[in-house]
Amino acid sequence: MPIAIFTLLLFCFHSVFAQTKSYFYQIPAAPNSYSATSVAARLIDGLGFRYYWATEGLTDKDLQYSPSSGARTSLETIDHIYGLSVLIVNAVSKKPSVFGDSPPEKLSFTQLREKTLGNLQTVSELLRKTDAQLEDFDLIIQRGDKKQEYPFWNLINGPIADALWHVGQVVSFRRASGNPFPKGVSVLSGTKSE
Repeated sequence: MPIAIFTLLLFCFHSVFAQTKSYFYQIPAAPNSYSATSVAARLIDGLGFRYYWATEGLTDKDLQYSPSSGARTSLETIDHIYGLSVLIVNAVSKKPSVFGDSPPEKLSFTQLREKTLGNLQTVSELLRKTDAQLEDFDLIIQRGDKKQEYPFWNLINGPIADALWHVGQVVSFRRASGNPFPKGVSVLSGTKSE
């Protein structure tokens, strides 16, 4: 009897957690009103949703694909997107992005994906706070003693736009390597049909 109860509880526990979907499985509900920060958060939600599905189900073959000998592989592109997500989350967290102190950490595909999605979720949530003001979120790049500051505008046309660009590359690369974008994903509505 105790084994049967334990098995039942284990099954229920697994079922509950298996049904929990990632933050970017679908785009979060739109805000009730427009503001600069709610529009910026929605832009990040679109990026997170597209990244989630662009990277969902990638194989080792997909990750090693490169369109030419001088181009990045899909994995190198995903690593670059992660770096862009760090710039974005640091700006919205009011922290400088420091370069040159040590070599970048080598992460697996799974780690890159989880950390990138986590960074984008953090950005979305910080931008949705009622007291958030875009003027407060400067992109600060620090290399040694040199510090450069850019307003949020540059975050939009720099790292955010660049990340969107590269997510499109990942989609193109996966298609070229024989693993097209998952069926049922609508980037217009931000939903995935089952």
